[in-house]
Amino acid sequence: MATQTLAERSAILAPTGLEPMLTTDQLRAYFGVSLWTVNEWRKAGCPMERIPGGRRRFNLAAVRKWLASQADESAQVRAEVARKGIAARS
Repeated sequence: MATQTLAERSAILAPTGLEPMLTTDQLRAYFGVSLWTVNEWRKAGCPMERIPGGRRRFNLAAVRKWLASQADESAQVRAEVARKGIAARS
């Protein structure tokens, strides 16, 4: 049996409402990041599930949502720092 791509797995699971779960290596490849980055995301609260054997699996939709929320929080922090910096100079 040939290996399925993420797009193929997503299409197969779509009618069931399920999402494919990615391994750490698949998540790294998808986002083009290092293992260190994935581990830092995990420490910061990136959603994941443990499966038997202590391995981790990541729901791509949940990770995307989490990353978007992290970006929103970072933007808010940067805006606050900029506002305080401008106020301090005045």
